Parts: sequence; C-alpha cells; structure tokens
Amino acid sequence: MSSYFRPAVDAMEGYIPGEQPKPGTRILKLNTNENPYPPSPEAMAVLRNLDGELLRRYPHPYANTFREAIAQALEIPLDWIIVGNGSDEILNLLIRACGEGDHRQVVYPTPTYVLYKTLAAIQPATVLEIPYGENYQLPLDALLNAQGAVTFIASPNSPSGHLVSNDDLRRLAAGLSGVLVIDEAYIDFANDTALPLVREFENVMVTRTLSKGYSLAGLRLGFGIAQPKLLSGLFKVKDSYNIDAIAALMGAAAMADQTYKNQCAERVKHSRQHLSQELQKLGFKVPPSQTNFLLVTPPRENAEEIYLGLKARGILVRYFNHSGLEKQLRITVGTDEQNQTLIEALIDLI
Repeated sequence: MSSYFRPAVDAMEGYIPGEQPKPGTRILKLNTNENPYPPSPEAMAVLRNLDGELLRRYPHPYANTFREAIAQALEIPLDWIIVGNGSDEILNLLIRACGEGDHRQVVYPTPTYVLYKTLAAIQPATVLEIPYGENYQLPLDALLNAQGAVTFIASPNSPSGHLVSNDDLRRLAAGLSGVLVIDEAYIDFANDTALPLVREFENVMVTRTLSKGYSLAGLRLGFGIAQPKLLSGLFKVKDSYNIDAIAALMGAAAMADQTYKNQCAERVKHSRQHLSQELQKLGFKVPPSQTNFLLVTPPRENAEEIYLGLKARGILVRYFNHSGLEKQLRITVGTDEQNQTLIEALIDLI
C-alpha cells in the first residue's frame, strides 16, 4: 500500500517530548524544565474572573492585549512583536517562511534543541548541524561559512545550559545574509540577554516563552521580537487566530507582573547553585548553567543506569541516548525540598 504522507514525512523522525506522568501520579518531575513555582496570582485571577463573552467571539488575530503587555515590560515597539502558541510556533513560522530544500538550509550548532531538526524535516529544508567546540565554544567561522537561510542559536542553550556571548552573536549577525534566531527560552534564569541586537540588526529575531520563567508551560504562549520587515513574512504564514483569548489575557497579566516572575527566578537560581554543590559532593561533574536545569555527568558515567534507578524511585530526569550525551543527565531544578529528595535518592543509588 502506498503511503498517505509526503516522502519527507515518511523519512523523518518525530520529536520525542519528555515523559509526562498521568495526572495525580506521585512522581517528582525533574525532566522537562517546568518552573517549580505557581504562575503569577494576577494571571490566575484572570482565569477565575473570565467573562464568557470573551469565548463567544474570535480572539484578536495578533493577540494585541498580550503584545501591549510585552511592549511595556520590555520597552519595545508593539509592531516589533509576534505572538505564538508557544515559542515553538514562532520557530515553525520561521522555517516555513524562510527554509526550503538545499538552497535555503537551516543551520545551528549542536547539541541543542532537537525540535529545530524536526521542524526543518517537515518543511522540508536541509539541515546543517555544526558541532560546538570544546567547552561549548561557538563554531563562529563554520556558522558564517554556512550562510544559512535560518541560523538558530539557543542562548542559554539546552541541554548544556551555557550562554553565548553577545560579542559572538553580534559578529554572527553582522556576517549572515539570512535570519539569525536567538532562542531565549531560558533567559529569565540567565545573567544577560541578546535583545539589544534586535535594534542593531534587521536580520535578528529573539524568541521567548512563558513556559519557563512565568510558570505557564500548560498555557502554550510565546513570542518573537524583530524589526517589522522580518515579521512581515511571518504574519503571512501564521494561523488567522493562533492565540486564544484566555491565553492572551493570562499572558498579559503574567507579563505585567514582572516582580513576581523575577522573585521566582531568583529562587530557582539560588536552588540551582545549591543543587550543583550537592551533586558535586557526590562526584558528579556539573558545568555552570544559566538555565533552570543542570547537565551533569555521574561519577561512573552510568547515566542511563541512574536515570532508570531514579525512575524506579518515582523521580523523572532526562536521559538523552544521543551521541555525545549518553553519559549525561539533564536535571530540572526543583524546589529546595524536591532537590533534597533527589539528592537522597542519588546517595542511595551511588
């Protein structure tokens, strides 16, 4: 029987998300980088006081309530913002609008967020993966030589947790003829941002999400920031009403409550430092992280064994059975109490 699907879809591998336990399951979930603290009380108040009339009508096609809150919080013009169903949708729009076949390829350093490869395969667009250098040094010359139609740089990066310097990103933006996308999904836990580069370069977009810093992973809301010329093509390919009215209002409230978000982020950063120290006492190698997770190497490099042992004890962490990562685990930073539970389980295991 012939396939129902395009050859590109038949040939590709789908994205495999982290394990999601059933609701009510007694699991300590430290595998998908959710924020351990609840969303802003202001955002939750929107949900409790929702007007049904809001649901009867179509939402604003550009989610302007949310865009206005972003513009005010980040001090950028409204027309420099595009909103997506998670920042993943913005990444998808970029590849759909800019990537195609061999002559408009998608380029990124690796290891990094594997969804880039999945989205390019769906298009399809040829992918060029360029390995990071030692200690995750950005392969700047190779990225410039590739001249991708879209070049993705996750900063801070997953799964490594490192931040790419703005000096390197500036050199990259200046030398590329295509679009440079700086994926700042974890920026709320970092010490610097590449957002100023958007004002300097017409070909730069910064993407962000409310899933991490704002504790709204279940809402699916993100955004991209770029100059209007770059956004114009993305607006052509986005869905008519891609953001529902509830998400736009809750997102606006969460974005306006920067004080709460920053307080939660500081708590995560403090816990990250303490968890790193405790893991190092157990013999783990723990590089510095600018995210809400740690990429660690166990003392005996038996990452899969420890992953399975923790899972049997009701604790989920992320194990990537990929070349270069098979000896490492990615551990989401939880509350201090959750992190202590993890440490006690690891003591028992090793």
